[in-house]
Amino acid sequence: MNEQLISFIRDYFGTSDFIPLHAPVFSGREKDYVVDTIDSTFVSSVGAYVDRFEQDMASYTGAPRAVATVNGTAALHIALRLAGVESGDLVITQPLTFVATCNAIAYCGAEPVFVDVDRHTLGLSPQALETWLEDNAQLDAEGVCRAKADNKAIRACVPMHTFGHPADLDGLVAVCQRWNLNLVEDAAESLGSFYKGRHTGTFGALGTLSFNGNKIMTTGGGGMILAGEELGAHAKHLTTTAKKPHPYEYIHDEVGYNYRLPNLNAALGCAQLEQLESFIEAKRALAAGYEAFFRGGDIEFVKEPAECRSNYWLNAVVCENKAQRDALLKSTNDQGVMTRPIWALMNHLAMYQQCRKGDLHNAEWLEARVVNLPSSVVVKAG
Repeated sequence: MNEQLISFIRDYFGTSDFIPLHAPVFSGREKDYVVDTIDSTFVSSVGAYVDRFEQDMASYTGAPRAVATVNGTAALHIALRLAGVESGDLVITQPLTFVATCNAIAYCGAEPVFVDVDRHTLGLSPQALETWLEDNAQLDAEGVCRAKADNKAIRACVPMHTFGHPADLDGLVAVCQRWNLNLVEDAAESLGSFYKGRHTGTFGALGTLSFNGNKIMTTGGGGMILAGEELGAHAKHLTTTAKKPHPYEYIHDEVGYNYRLPNLNAALGCAQLEQLESFIEAKRALAAGYEAFFRGGDIEFVKEPAECRSNYWLNAVVCENKAQRDALLKSTNDQGVMTRPIWALMNHLAMYQQCRKGDLHNAEWLEARVVNLPSSVVVKAG
């Protein structure tokens, strides 16, 4: 099976050279726009492409406001701050995620709480969330959700749309409303993914995107905050060092952050966004090819949830057990086809081992079995 898979991947990508997990594609007007920024001399944090990128991204996602940042982690940090997360608070998230999710929580001085995922979405489980809250939380007289053990405020809930597959947003929104939790979506991996016709990152108070070099489209580095008009305006203020407009004076009215996306990067993003739908079409075709290859076998291909359109950022399979997973990883990587396991669970990392957690049996089961396959955009002739 592993040799057949390697042959399938090499045939699909049309090369006998090394095949990376995910490589960027620059086939549009990237060079034109970047050169335009250089010619304008506005290559840093002010420029027409930053404004255009924010406007185009708001239009694409349907968010009232989009605010560009230097990377996705910075976007999530600011989103959590705007959601009211303070030092000493608790923030519920999933253990099956990239470390940046938890790091952004830690930047606020808050503590992540790990709740299990659903196997079919790989994202935070509404049922597990409800169970943990019923067992460990209560609403105080002011309606603030607090931990029974020490009365710490549980301020927000951060699901992550794993590999671009939307989590169960209807369920998560309902639980967060019952428990007065701010829903902040980590949509770093799900640009172009829709849940029941609505873009991920727009269901909670705030959402965030990433445009790192390995994402479905890239600005080199970069991120975006999706929010309503009021929170979006505050996000823009915080990410531009909290500087108040003035013709020449330097007036800053709160602790701000230099999280601005440079115009040079935004120019790249504008060109990439113009091609996003074609990227998604190509990635969904690759996913269909993988799905057909694995159909009827003992390795399960991870498909988009019902009533969703996934961008299939990273294609993933679930092996029968860890031994099969390890054999797949070794054979592919030994032959120059890059595959990767899913991340180590966050509660297994040294800095987050002591954090509170629920029953994580689904996350632990997936950690031992999931493998990511090469997922770059491939444009097939004809």
